[in-house]
Amino acid sequence: MRTDTLDGTTLEKLISAAVAAPACHSRRPWRYRLDPDTATLHVRGVGAEDRPPGAAGEDARRAVHVSVGAALFNLRVAVSHFGWEPQVRLLPSPDDPGLYATVRLTAPARAPETSRDDLYGALWWRRDGTPSCPVHRPPGAVVLGLVDAAHTEGAALSLPHAAETRRLLRLTEDAHRRDPADAVAVRWPPAGEPPSALGPAPGDGRFPLVAVLTTPLDDPADWLRAGQALEHVLLAATARRVRAALLYQALDYPDLRRALRSAESGPGHVQMLVRLGYGPLRPGTAPRGPGHTMAAVN
Repeated sequence: MRTDTLDGTTLEKLISAAVAAPACHSRRPWRYRLDPDTATLHVRGVGAEDRPPGAAGEDARRAVHVSVGAALFNLRVAVSHFGWEPQVRLLPSPDDPGLYATVRLTAPARAPETSRDDLYGALWWRRDGTPSCPVHRPPGAVVLGLVDAAHTEGAALSLPHAAETRRLLRLTEDAHRRDPADAVAVRWPPAGEPPSALGPAPGDGRFPLVAVLTTPLDDPADWLRAGQALEHVLLAATARRVRAALLYQALDYPDLRRALRSAESGPGHVQMLVRLGYGPLRPGTAPRGPGHTMAAVN
């Protein structure tokens, strides 16, 4: 779809696409400002830079950057959908740490690289599943597509074997015990199933598929890349009818986050765990239209 003019209606659709992204802890830590002279959207993070030094403040900053990165990917998808080429700069101003990215809308110098229409459609349908929902593992070809999606954004998506998956789920459950207010069930097997369900062979379709998203570095630029990679994976999964649940609980605790690293996920820094599988949509699930919500634009 080609739109030659960035009018108010198109801008609303771009921002609505951006804010449809998932946000850690259900916050929406982003703001957008349009520079009409250069057709550039300024993407700002909110609620991170004023955190005190220390592990808790560092985790809050990381979570905000990952969330903004996810929104940034949606914005890129929407810009491409409307026929422009998004020119993205991460952290463009060292003197303004709250400015996480700029996205300049330019006429495409070449034919759109796949109009990303499958991803644009998926971003209105995507829903986070609950980790305890019935899971049937997607086939290898689908999983490889998700691995490629993360790679194109500068991150890695690894798929640990059964024993490592059990360890990751136990760490996630440890985090849940530390914060009972977080009512996300992560126990495996689900209630009522025998303990032997912990040990199926990796090919067993009932065994949960938990993917580990990592980046080479653990700095603000890679946190933003992680968010973009995460959203690319989530939208690509949705386009293939795969449901996803974000297992972020252990990432909130520095000791548990360190423990998430393993030889199977490589030397990178863990930015998110994602549980993937086929399962029924929740009753009443419906697509979100481009005008479902508006973020602050100033």
